[in-house]
Amino acid sequence: MKAKIQLISSMLIFGSIGIFVRNIEISSAALALIRGILGSAFLIVYCIIARKKISIKSIKQNILLLLFSSAAMGFNWILLFQSYKYTTIPIATLSYYCAPVFVIIMSPFILKEKFSIKKFICVVTAMLGMALIMLTSANSGGNYNHLKGIFFGLSAAALYASVVITNKFFKNLSGIETTLIQLAIAVCVLFPYLMITGPIRLTDISASSMPYILILGIFHTGFAYYLYFSAIKSIPAQSIAALSYIDPISAVLFSAVILSEKMTFIQILGGILILGATIYGDRTKKLKSLSD
Repeated sequence: MKAKIQLISSMLIFGSIGIFVRNIEISSAALALIRGILGSAFLIVYCIIARKKISIKSIKQNILLLLFSSAAMGFNWILLFQSYKYTTIPIATLSYYCAPVFVIIMSPFILKEKFSIKKFICVVTAMLGMALIMLTSANSGGNYNHLKGIFFGLSAAALYASVVITNKFFKNLSGIETTLIQLAIAVCVLFPYLMITGPIRLTDISASSMPYILILGIFHTGFAYYLYFSAIKSIPAQSIAALSYIDPISAVLFSAVILSEKMTFIQILGGILILGATIYGDRTKKLKSLSD
């Protein structure tokens, strides 16, 4: 029961990220860098307190994959934060939640997995759902540029899918080790990028943004990842997959209640198609694993 509470808590925390990002007035690249610094610092402190050793040998063994996945993770954050700026949190979240569909598309080429009829149905269903959201969003008014936000969300999803697939090739690295190293390397990658595109000074960060930055870095990154990896060790894969949908659903509910960002009926239908496709995809994987 404790593990399930930890997993549910981590999903609810992840689902509230957009609410906090909306209150931070710095560039997406700067925010991604600060998030990586605070998140990795939290996990380093945790590893020291918990006396968890980081295997240098395993890091060297996976260094090229770690470099790629860490860079993808860092730029994935930048694109997701950009998505929150251009569209509503529900639309950004649903765009980002197309990541499992990108995994399905990439798997035959990278993991040499068979592209079955069921996977084809998942992809087509998700694309239909995204099309419904894009068509209705293009005609909506307000201060948003929904199509641009959706583009950033889908781009972030593609990068996250590459992180998921790359992680499948890691050897002798635990979940907490992988996350800590990825966060640390992401900081090293994002720092020169930020210096080139537009360095940020501490004076550029407003006093009103500072609490939200600290919460995003420590609570939404370090603490949330700690809860997630502490929980998944003792929870069946089927339960993890099912409970992970608390993340997008809670994001939609939080934005509706706190920011009054509501979705049209067509957009809700599109969201159901996207989430339904990913749920069906997870179910297909479970049935396959049971038959193997």
